[in-house]
Amino acid sequence: MTYRTFYWLTALLPAIIIGGFEFIRHDFLLPYLSMESGNVYITILTLILSFLFANWMFRTIEKMNAKLVEEQARRAVYEERERLARELHDGIAQSLFFLNVKLKQGHLDDARVAVSAIDNHVRQAIFNLRSLPEEGSLEQRLEKWLAQWSALSGIDVSTEFNVKDTFFTPAQEVQLFGIIQEAFANIRKHAQARHAWIQLTTQEPKQWTLSIEDDGVGIAADSVEAKKYGLAMMRDRAKQLQASLEIKQRKTGGTMITLTSQKGGEAR
Repeated sequence: MTYRTFYWLTALLPAIIIGGFEFIRHDFLLPYLSMESGNVYITILTLILSFLFANWMFRTIEKMNAKLVEEQARRAVYEERERLARELHDGIAQSLFFLNVKLKQGHLDDARVAVSAIDNHVRQAIFNLRSLPEEGSLEQRLEKWLAQWSALSGIDVSTEFNVKDTFFTPAQEVQLFGIIQEAFANIRKHAQARHAWIQLTTQEPKQWTLSIEDDGVGIAADSVEAKKYGLAMMRDRAKQLQASLEIKQRKTGGTMITLTSQKGGEAR
């Protein structure tokens, strides 16, 4: 039964029943039923009919809402599966193809970078599978992951996110999340930091900036230029995001990583 049917039943049924009773009472029952008694009966009849109709109507609406909620939950699961499928295709499939090419060419260093990228993609996919669909936005996933990272590493993290919904495509979210994971993995392993900061902001038209800082020992200049696997992977991800990557020491100690969308690079 549709809501339109409920609308017409609610509007017409009480008028038909009560009006019909009043018509019968005045035309046929007046010699047998006094006006006072008729008023009492019509009041009782209205109460009983209203109770029965409201009880039936709300039970039916509850069943309709239950079916609607079930359908929405099923749709959310399908949408989440579709999102994960896109992430796996955009991330792991491409990395496996790259790995296969480099192994055939004998470029073992590049192959190791690809293996590291695949590892990060798999970890991200597992994390997404453990997250509820309603917690699937980039900002919520980052907040949850950083809270877990802080609890495991003992390093405090300050976050500042200003990201509009659907600003990044699912494929770009995977790349961005991978850069953040690699940066914070380096902080945990090498920085000897007590505090870390992350800021991700978006501006129109389709411009965005990611900044990650820590108060650790800082990164040496030769390490920035070296072809280390983690840094190479971050640069490759930045290239796929059409963004520039800058890694430098902070004036007050520690390391600063800045990722800025290039002019003309769009999130969508």
